[in-house]
Amino acid sequence: QVQLVESGGGLVQPGGSLRLSCAASGFTFSNYVMSWYRQAPGKERELIAAIPRAGGSTTYADSVKGRFTISRDNAKNTVYLQMNSLKLEDTAVYSCNARHSIRPTAYWGQGTQVTVSS
Repeated sequence: QVQLVESGGGLVQPGGSLRLSCAASGFTFSNYVMSWYRQAPGKERELIAAIPRAGGSTTYADSVKGRFTISRDNAKNTVYLQMNSLKLEDTAVYSCNARHSIRPTAYWGQGTQVTVSS
């Protein structure tokens, strides 16, 4: 059974930090590109960070570049999103996505709420 389970969301003040985790099971994690998306109320889902199968060259949306860091631990089947200098506009549901590097296969987690508020 394929599962992606996000954790680490919550309420944080502007300027604060959070670290999201996404634990994967039921598939060969190292064969998948991992990404983090977010969706704020009334807005479209946005791709904010991606990391290739073996780590290395990461990509970020301009809105989070320099503040967020995506990483992965293939031994633990987990992808992380370190979020620093959080802003009010970072408030959203954050979801992880696994996309096979060759096959048209993708999985989604259920999402975790991040709320930035003073």
